[in-house]
Amino acid sequence: MKELKPREIVKELDKYIIGQDKAKKSVAIAMRNRWRRQQVKDELKEEIMPNNIILIGPTGVGKTEIARRLAKLAQAPFIKVEASKFTEVGYVGRDVESIIRDLVDLSVSMVKAEKTDAVKEKAELHAEDRLLDLLLPSVRNRNQRGSNFAIDKEVEEKRERTREKLKKSLQEKKLEKRMVELSVPSDSFPMMQIFSPIGIEEMGINIQEIFGGMMPKNIKKRKVAVSEARKMLVQEEAQKLVDMEKVISEAITRVENSGIVFLDEIDKIAGERSKSGPDVSREGVQRDLLPIVEGSSVLTKYGMAKTDHILFIASGAFNVSKPSDLVPELQGRFPIRTELNSLTTQDFFRILTEPENALVKQYIALMKTEGIDLKFNVDAIKEIARISYEVNMRTENIGARRLHTIMTYLLDEILFNAPDIPDKKITITKVRVKNTLKDVVADEDLSRYIL
Repeated sequence: MKELKPREIVKELDKYIIGQDKAKKSVAIAMRNRWRRQQVKDELKEEIMPNNIILIGPTGVGKTEIARRLAKLAQAPFIKVEASKFTEVGYVGRDVESIIRDLVDLSVSMVKAEKTDAVKEKAELHAEDRLLDLLLPSVRNRNQRGSNFAIDKEVEEKRERTREKLKKSLQEKKLEKRMVELSVPSDSFPMMQIFSPIGIEEMGINIQEIFGGMMPKNIKKRKVAVSEARKMLVQEEAQKLVDMEKVISEAITRVENSGIVFLDEIDKIAGERSKSGPDVSREGVQRDLLPIVEGSSVLTKYGMAKTDHILFIASGAFNVSKPSDLVPELQGRFPIRTELNSLTTQDFFRILTEPENALVKQYIALMKTEGIDLKFNVDAIKEIARISYEVNMRTENIGARRLHTIMTYLLDEILFNAPDIPDKKITITKVRVKNTLKDVVADEDLSRYIL
């Protein structure tokens, strides 16, 4: 992130998210502050806490997308969870500490993948040597006589020449279909069922790891093509070259200093406790979240992880409850509050055309696979945007997600008949949009259920 200034972070987010400049600015500042904290040298570094953010706005306006794109941009350990899925301690279900355990798991996978890529070339060389041994077994094994090994010099030289030829053929991918016999660990593991009020993942325990060392590893012989054997051997050699202790240490450091937790639907755990019906104590979940957001140590299967400097971004529509309905202590831990705007007709038009993953671009690419040249007139896109906005206002406002339902309904016949359409050039016009969607838009009850 050190190369990216807040303005540049916003510019990157603009490629995928239309509008919401205030929210983008808030998260860009929060990300730059994390880099700034890393540059502080003295003990003050530990005292600088992240400015956690609450994104407030209706569904489908870009709250989740902002956090998701930000995580990719930062290449930081990132996890998105729904606050409503958790229960307070004492109830059956997931406890909030599992968020940090999952985050550490993700970070370990991320660092391990990076380290594996770093040793890939070396692993490929080792794998190539092992492949050559499989293709051309050692002369010693064939000429063994009692305890003495008689190796004729001429035979050994001939073998070396053959090995060099095989090596060249391997590198030129000429032996990809030849079969070799490979020893691989058996995947068979005794089946067991554990009855517990909490899941195995909540215990932070891997049963395979516990019993793996106690039981002898089963090795089985498999005949595989050279192409498949190469992949398996490269993976095996890379595992040997990667130092897992260093991986775990770096992964936990990353979580502690640059981890991001996105708490979606935080508004669902706000408000007073229900007095009737099933309840998992929303206030209890908030109080369990509090120490994690404030800063505490969580036990994971890789060791302790501190949460003091993890950035928490919460989001919610808050159409029933208000941010002030959260417990005061939790409110205080989310000092930055940013409201996201509802989407206008102009926003819908921009969403359909500007982002790199715009829906219009997606459908054009999908139809190209069928050999169809699909085009949208500007007036047609404006009409789709207008109808999407109108339906949102009249029924349920689901933001940009409305575009998916409108576009699917509009292109329904084309998508179904695409392989058999003789005309490979199709243009979507404003008239076509109006004619296809007029009945559904006109009938409010029908549009409420279909769109």
